[in-house]
Amino acid sequence: MSAEKFFVTFGDLNIRIKREYLFMSRVGKKPINFPKNVKISQSADVVKVEGPKGALSSKLPEGITVKIGEGSLMVERKSDEINARSYHGLTRTLIENMVKGVTAGFEKRLEISGVGYRAESSDKNLKFILGFSCPVLYDIPKGINVKVDKQVNIVVSGTDKELVGRVAAEIRALRKPEPYKGKGIKYADEYIKRKAGKSATT
Repeated sequence: MSAEKFFVTFGDLNIRIKREYLFMSRVGKKPINFPKNVKISQSADVVKVEGPKGALSSKLPEGITVKIGEGSLMVERKSDEINARSYHGLTRTLIENMVKGVTAGFEKRLEISGVGYRAESSDKNLKFILGFSCPVLYDIPKGINVKVDKQVNIVVSGTDKELVGRVAAEIRALRKPEPYKGKGIKYADEYIKRKAGKSATT
């Protein structure tokens, strides 16, 4: 961090102003460190990350390259064009999420609220009772694990952060929580702002 002092004059009043500039490296310039049980390789414009929980791959955007070292990876851009700068940080974030995914994984938790509302899981799909005339079936995508606890607590997990988030969002959309009694499916850490119901008039 560097600091600069200078004077600004307003009429007869001299005011000393101290400005501080904090030079922070952009997200894309930070190295990605990975443990010994993770292997990262590159074939043409595709980066592959392998770890204890599986393998993920991602295509590099045009103008972006990677330099793989011993236990670390650097994402670099070939130019300072707007698109290259935008993809620089995004690519680093995606690769870092891939490393986290194949080592620790990602998960999203949901909760079901409502009298009689519940879920049951099998190997390939989920069965929901959500107040409709018929049960709702949801096919579990490949690469996703879903656990149901006590028929109302759902844990969606997997190595792909984007896919885990999308599946959780699709499950929530089957019966979004309503604002009066909170019935429906919500994220475990989600706050539902309640509305007062209409009172009966006499």
